[in-house]
Amino acid sequence: MKRKIVRKTYQLEFSVGLLLLIFITSCFLAQQIFEISIHALKDNHSEFFGMMLVSAAVIIMILIIWEEILFPIRVKEVKGGILFSNRKKKLKVQVLMYCCIPLIFAYVYFTYDVKPIRFILWATVCMAAPVLEKLISGIKNFNDFLLLTDDYIEYKNNEKEGRYRVQDILHIAILTEEKIVSKKMMLVFADDTFVTIDLDEMELDAYYKTIDEFTKSHYKQLLKEE
Repeated sequence: MKRKIVRKTYQLEFSVGLLLLIFITSCFLAQQIFEISIHALKDNHSEFFGMMLVSAAVIIMILIIWEEILFPIRVKEVKGGILFSNRKKKLKVQVLMYCCIPLIFAYVYFTYDVKPIRFILWATVCMAAPVLEKLISGIKNFNDFLLLTDDYIEYKNNEKEGRYRVQDILHIAILTEEKIVSKKMMLVFADDTFVTIDLDEMELDAYYKTIDEFTKSHYKQLLKEE
């Protein structure tokens, strides 16, 4: 069973600032790929563009792995409830972004004098990391969603999925683990079976307040916090 790599959701300003810091740092470190020394860069600025291209490849890699920056969870009001869902075109856009990485490194390789071993290491990391992340967390999560309505609770979290009638639920327990800031929604049924929806694994941490308010107003008689 695939398990998602959970990444904390940050404010947009913080994310942009962090990406800018990564770009500048990787641009500086990318100098080690090129044959030209750091002192010679003062007289030869053409390699600066190559360093910026390598840094851009690093940023593309980060954006694919840290997908919440470009593809935040979409919240939509539906009849009788609320829907939290991923963007369905996310995977296609990520594939197109990924294709830019080998193109960048190919251009750098054929345009500049590079140190083969270091060049291969940088190219391998930038191209392998997004693939490994998708293999670990799964590529089916672009269809993930959580639907809360007066009549049904439905969700899909990678291979886990289900649709449950509210009238069949005995009570709903909200499980909070404060030390790791995670929440889970447990649906307990009359036959003593239960289903646990991992809100943290579904990367809904930014919407805990919205989910809490909805459950308190729509499932008040079933709600039980633990």
